[in-house]
Amino acid sequence: MYLTLLIRADLHIHSTYSDGKASPVEILSTAREKGILVVSITDHDTFAGSMYAKRYTASTGVLVVPGVEVRTDQGDILVYCSGEIDFPRRLDSLMEKAHRENCLVVPAHPFDLMRLGIGDLVYEYKDWDAIEVWNSSSTKKANYKAMEAAKILNKPGLSNSDAHIVDEVGVAFNVLDVSELSIESILEAIRKGRTRPVYGKAPFRARINRMLWSIEKTIRR
Repeated sequence: MYLTLLIRADLHIHSTYSDGKASPVEILSTAREKGILVVSITDHDTFAGSMYAKRYTASTGVLVVPGVEVRTDQGDILVYCSGEIDFPRRLDSLMEKAHRENCLVVPAHPFDLMRLGIGDLVYEYKDWDAIEVWNSSSTKKANYKAMEAAKILNKPGLSNSDAHIVDEVGVAFNVLDVSELSIESILEAIRKGRTRPVYGKAPFRARINRMLWSIEKTIRR
């Protein structure tokens, strides 16, 4: 008998390794408390947060998929891999390199142009592994346009928190149908479309805390 597991995954989170407030360990602890068993810490232009967090998978019980949010020449792109890779900044080169390394390439908040989504360019590339159809920090309009793009392109949809503070971790997530709790099984489930995005927004208090964190970051600069 072929048995599968249904697990919750939040695959777009930022830590202190870029512009997030929480450390990777704090993120894992919070994810566990919220029933999120898989995360990807996708710091801006670095795998460092994910690679550090991987050391704590055994102690926290949360699987970490190495990830990064790359600022390409066209906009922000999520890359998920089994390990750290070097990445070019040209989008076409990034897609080629990532797929050669058996990684997944997903446009982040594609229609949130205030946050460097790639917009209608999403339709110019056919090799996406999935589309981020719901980002808890984006507007409903931007998310609905992303849902439509995933439908037109016949790509799996992902729903993520894009958390920058721990209060936001897991407010949006995915239910993945996997054969085992492993990085390769997670990547394969996304490739095969064995995903169910669960949409959500951060509660009011979390939105206030996020705004306060944004102000604090600005003052620090």
